[in-house]
Amino acid sequence: MRAYVPFATGGLQSLLQYRSMFVVTGVTAAAGAAVTVFLWRAVYADAPASGGPGGFTLAGITTYLLLAQILQVLHTNRVDDEVAAEVYRGDVAVMLVRPVSYPLVRFFACLPVVAANAVLVGVPVLLLFAFLVPLAVPRPGDAALFAVSTVLSVLIAFCVNLLTGMAGFVTTNTWGVRMVKQSVVAFFAGQLVPIALMPGPLAALARALPFRGMADGPLTLLLGRYDGAAGACGVLAQQAGWAAGLAAVCAVLWRRALGRLEVLGG
Repeated sequence: MRAYVPFATGGLQSLLQYRSMFVVTGVTAAAGAAVTVFLWRAVYADAPASGGPGGFTLAGITTYLLLAQILQVLHTNRVDDEVAAEVYRGDVAVMLVRPVSYPLVRFFACLPVVAANAVLVGVPVLLLFAFLVPLAVPRPGDAALFAVSTVLSVLIAFCVNLLTGMAGFVTTNTWGVRMVKQSVVAFFAGQLVPIALMPGPLAALARALPFRGMADGPLTLLLGRYDGAAGACGVLAQQAGWAAGLAAVCAVLWRRALGRLEVLGG
């Protein structure tokens, strides 16, 4: 792992050169969260204290949607953009002559992005809304489960973004692929509409896909919307399974994609 530490520090140094980017990201995230949160708060304005549609209270639905938007910021690790750009320019060929794994290089390089988004964007947005609207206060055990689940969600997001970036091996422009990915993930992860409010068949499909582990899974644990220890372990096991499975898919497709790689000079 020592060979990959310079890539993480290099990613951090690159981020520090564009500090204004965090201001723009924070404003965008706060605006998007405000639209979603206040829209759904209007829907749940007359909900009983025991819970409205989907079993959510007003504070519960507010917390769910706000943190779903913050998790989306954490998952925006730029891996899909950077991999696609390096494949298009042929820069990826330079990495192939180094004694390191390119997927691991991209993983370590994205860690500073995730950490910086969490500290410089996620925390300020959460504090801002905590002053504006009442939020649900999780139990300490649920908060700990949420922390573990968030780490797994970041791993899943990395694999999804890496696979999206690797589409550059078969198409010279991945913009459309990335737009479709963002829409599919936002919907089936529960970032736009909580999975508990989806129709039965659609909810079953969403729970079976890996995207649930990116938002709905962690938030289910945070809000205590699980059935005992078995329910919590089930959510974490599903996330871990998808993270391992997607990592294996990335490894296999990366080896096959190298056979399609063409850069200037052969």
